[in-house]
Amino acid sequence: MTESVSGPTPGIPCFVSVMMHDLDAGRRFYGELLGWEFEAGPEMLGPFLNAMVDGRPIAGLGGTASGRRHPVAWVPFFSTADADATMDLVRECGGTPAVGPMDVERAGRVALAADPLGAVFGVWQAGAVHGTPFSTRPGAPVWTELVTVDSSMVSKFYSLVFDDDPRTEHRGGGPWAPAGSEGVDDVGGAPDTGDTGDYVVLHHGGRPVAGIHGVGATGLPPGHGACWVTYFSVADPEEAAHRVGRLGGKVLGPVRPAPFGDFVRVTDPEGAPFGLVRPADAPTGG
Repeated sequence: MTESVSGPTPGIPCFVSVMMHDLDAGRRFYGELLGWEFEAGPEMLGPFLNAMVDGRPIAGLGGTASGRRHPVAWVPFFSTADADATMDLVRECGGTPAVGPMDVERAGRVALAADPLGAVFGVWQAGAVHGTPFSTRPGAPVWTELVTVDSSMVSKFYSLVFDDDPRTEHRGGGPWAPAGSEGVDDVGGAPDTGDTGDYVVLHHGGRPVAGIHGVGATGLPPGHGACWVTYFSVADPEEAAHRVGRLGGKVLGPVRPAPFGDFVRVTDPEGAPFGLVRPADAPTGG
């Protein structure tokens, strides 16, 4: 959770977190893979660590109660000006409130919910501490996309709840779907990386902020229902993929080229799906 002079724009992802069965193992895995350092998070969240890049918190790792088993997945938090009003909209639009809203020390007011097809996401009303938009800085979350059965229903849900503009970009898929990319297919303005299904991009303020990939019932990540998948920025996806394997995770396919940058899909040792991408517009230094 990141401190800043002004809060992030409502309606955009501003933080990601994952709840793990073995927090110590998760700390070792992501620390070695992405170069994260860690500091203790809010005590009221139980065992919780803020992952740090260049001294700034960019993600959170939490520990689950002993004996409770569940599919592990990264959860994006969307910024909101009023967490209570947003959760009312979640309920009215067919989602399911799960936790909160609740005040979390200086971080502000947060809540967890599930969309109409079961994918878990969070909302965050910033306090003195709050998130920032994703960035291409190595180790930071750079993109998040929902992998779900059908993009049309849930894209309407997210557009109503967060006032985002859903645009069908193409048939095909990938971790990122910026309009105007080269190498597009014949349906829309985003790169075709060979995946099947439909792809909707949520825009806010005229720019893409998250993707929704409709893959049908058989295309969901193994062991998961509909879930969000976060992509983290790395300097070398090929080398990072090798490290995933050495550290006990799984590589789900080859590194693939795309106009937005080379990427690879992987899972951590507990099965949480995520991606590694070398953004084409990442800074070369500093």
